[in-house]
Amino acid sequence: MINIEAKKRIDKLINEIQHHRYLYYVLDKQEISDSAFDYLEKELINLEKKFPQFLRPDSPTQRVGGQALSKFKKVKHQHKILSLADAFSKNDLADWQERNIKILGGAIKNYYTELKLDGLTIVLTYQDGVLAQGVTRGDGQVGEEVTQNLRTINSIPLRLRPLDGVKIPKILEVRGEIVMNKQIFAKLNKEQVKKGLAAFANPRNVAAGSIRQLDSKITATRKLDCFAFEILTDLGQKDHEQSHEILAKLGFKTSPHNKLCKNLEEVDKYLQHWVKKRKKLSYETDGAVVVVNDLQQEKALGHIGKSERWMIAYKFPAEQVTTKVLDIEIQIGRTGALTPVAILEPVAVAGSTVSRATLHNQDEIGRLDVRIGDTVIIQKAGDIIPDIVQVLTKLRNGKEKKFIFPKKCPVCHSEVIRKNKEVAHYCINKKCYAQNVERIIHFASKKAFYIEGLGDKIVEQLIAAELVSNPADIFRLQIGDLQPLERFAEKKAKNLLDSIAQSKVINLAKFIYALGIRHVGEETAIILADYLAHKNKDFWVAIEQLSKVKSEELENLSDIGPEVAQSITSWLRDNANIELLKDLQKLGIVLEYQQVKDDKLKGQTFLFTGILSLPRDEAQMLVRNLGGKIVSSVSKNLDHLVVGDSAGSKLAKAKKLKINILTEAKFLKLLNKLC
Repeated sequence: MINIEAKKRIDKLINEIQHHRYLYYVLDKQEISDSAFDYLEKELINLEKKFPQFLRPDSPTQRVGGQALSKFKKVKHQHKILSLADAFSKNDLADWQERNIKILGGAIKNYYTELKLDGLTIVLTYQDGVLAQGVTRGDGQVGEEVTQNLRTINSIPLRLRPLDGVKIPKILEVRGEIVMNKQIFAKLNKEQVKKGLAAFANPRNVAAGSIRQLDSKITATRKLDCFAFEILTDLGQKDHEQSHEILAKLGFKTSPHNKLCKNLEEVDKYLQHWVKKRKKLSYETDGAVVVVNDLQQEKALGHIGKSERWMIAYKFPAEQVTTKVLDIEIQIGRTGALTPVAILEPVAVAGSTVSRATLHNQDEIGRLDVRIGDTVIIQKAGDIIPDIVQVLTKLRNGKEKKFIFPKKCPVCHSEVIRKNKEVAHYCINKKCYAQNVERIIHFASKKAFYIEGLGDKIVEQLIAAELVSNPADIFRLQIGDLQPLERFAEKKAKNLLDSIAQSKVINLAKFIYALGIRHVGEETAIILADYLAHKNKDFWVAIEQLSKVKSEELENLSDIGPEVAQSITSWLRDNANIELLKDLQKLGIVLEYQQVKDDKLKGQTFLFTGILSLPRDEAQMLVRNLGGKIVSSVSKNLDHLVVGDSAGSKLAKAKKLKINILTEAKFLKLLNKLC
């Protein structure tokens, strides 16, 4: 075959194969058999090998993955990808509509409503109709180029299909969502388990991780999918609905479940329909996006802060599932508190597999009347640990067992007491092994000394080897102590010792929190640190002086009542704790103090709930740096509740108390104004 004939044949094969791929992967149709399709691909592969000069970037053979990359290139988006404000109720949508009508000075024509697929947003750029670049969302301004990986996804066209009567511009940009089918995810997890590897948490994590693989051949094996939802280039479209129609004509896969709604009543019907039907979808979804359909109205509304005014994300209620209580176990905390935990038959809820649920205390067990063997409804909203919402008592068969709260500690067998006016039970043995393990874990945790590499299992290993019996012993460890331990090679031992050494310089508030004094959380630790810093510049002396202070003096401090004050002074006067503090000082622990320089949020309280894109610790620190305070629960004393995805009961309670509710975007906008 001569060159001219080869090129013509390759071009024809590419067009034919792309046509059948479009039918199969986008329209779910098939005109020829699989074997006939395979034969066409085989012929194309052979010709491209024989005539490599005619290999096109939009050839279907380029979907299998290319040479592995060493890193991803950072790319600035031509159009910023802004966040979405969240709505959790019909009233939230009505408020959003009312604000937009005021801005527009007239009615909104209609809405385009589409399911919010749980995946990874990407931006595709086509040059002369051929896929030239694919970039992740990143921070909304800068993303990572992952073109090679995106070429492996069959529902992303490598070359755009022609539009009747419309010339495709030289540069065309499209946004889409990369997702993984639930069945493919389940199959992938089975393969993981067979290989002895840990199962993946949810389809979104796999999709995001697959797109960021340096080796695109791995991405190709994951069989990802892409749904396009927005055209950033002007092709003459008048509204959002028309954009979706054009996307489909260009060869993109679009959701068949999108709907044009005349008003919010129709939007609400759409939402309620999918609240009930979403489990039947092939892809995970956590809500729907409601869009002002008319593009002229969209432009007039624009954006505020980091979110668009013309669209809003409606979050579906927290997912609830049923499972069985296999057992109820007791966990011992660092203060000696006994917490009952339900051991569940593993079940998938809100994107992860759950096998445990907290029961809080004996009163909660009584309120729910939960028994071993019961079928229960569990819910996982913004919180990490799920709750048992309800017991399905009608499903009992008589074999269920009531849980008897222990009178002896299940670990050290010491007496268990319930203090006056408290719901919790406590082990009275301060030397209880379980308490000691939890105290040391708490001491090394991220919010305290933050000793990387010193996790729960390592702490237990060190205690079992009699290398550590209290927090001070951590700083006495030598490489010769660690190397003989199981799974402790020289490098791991050195890394841990380096981390311990780095942790020796610590913020005073974090140090106080690390001590694990009962009732002293992060906020109380900050209050105490401020108090001590003004008492004496030598913080070790200040701590010693604190042990001699009367409880009444501490009660004058903000948010420290009689019980907390008594707990602090009692801890500081305990001989074992006095020795611990002396040891830590001798071992070279350096205490630092950073005074809040800006008090623009002074007197204001914040609480965070749900899943935020910003790490919660960072968000809380931003508030503290401006003089604000973090609280742990919703009450009339709360000023602002900042809500992320899957916000649960705290949001509902805050609404009842008419507390100011901020989305993450509004929270960041507030901080930007103050900074």
